[in-house]
Amino acid sequence: MKPAVRVERITKSFGGRKVLDGVTFDIPKATAFCLLGRSGTGKSVTLRHIIGLVHPDAGRVIIEGRDITDANPRELSEIRKHMGFLFQNAALFDSMTVGENVAFPLRRHTRLSEDEIRTRAKQKLADVGLDRDFDKMPAELSGGMKKRAGLARAMALDPSILLVDEPSAGLDPMTTAEIDELLAERKRGGATLVVVTHNIPSARAIGDELALLHEGRIVARGTPGELDRSSDPFVHAFMRSEGGG
Repeated sequence: MKPAVRVERITKSFGGRKVLDGVTFDIPKATAFCLLGRSGTGKSVTLRHIIGLVHPDAGRVIIEGRDITDANPRELSEIRKHMGFLFQNAALFDSMTVGENVAFPLRRHTRLSEDEIRTRAKQKLADVGLDRDFDKMPAELSGGMKKRAGLARAMALDPSILLVDEPSAGLDPMTTAEIDELLAERKRGGATLVVVTHNIPSARAIGDELALLHEGRIVARGTPGELDRSSDPFVHAFMRSEGGG
């Protein structure tokens, strides 16, 4: 079976600084892959390669069997319809209601009627516990509620792949656990998750496989238990931390 995501020897530099150096991994379908690492190690840059927002200096990115590395804008747009992206800060449109935020991708990428779009958007918000917040503005929401709304928007098109950048950033432990469970539900529903985080408890809760990125390279990869048993001092210390730097 083809992996949902394949990253092959991705290399990327910015301003003469090599951020990624031969990063390689496969992610099987309907599994959760957590990319760990200290701040500034290239985790989010890797995520942006997967969705095609950044082009590698060398290497390839293959999504569900399709090489997106040199895809033209139209091809990339089609591939992205099968991918959802939850940004670190949720990135809701401030001038739209919560419901309109969730409806946005449905209006842009489907031919559903207005009634169907509204019904679908309401259902996606209900799925994340925001069924009463359709008509609120983003400014009225707490940080955790914004993350939930962002997840509802990311799932609006029922994507087969969900990319998540630092889902626990700025959240209290209880809200973090709630977001972790919502992501786990997406996986149980058949979605493939690619989660960038430095929160070790979240990674343990979500991830089937973890990969630790350090100085532009994958230095360890495996289940949480396998990384716990690593003899590498850096890996061992990282896995014992609460926040991972």
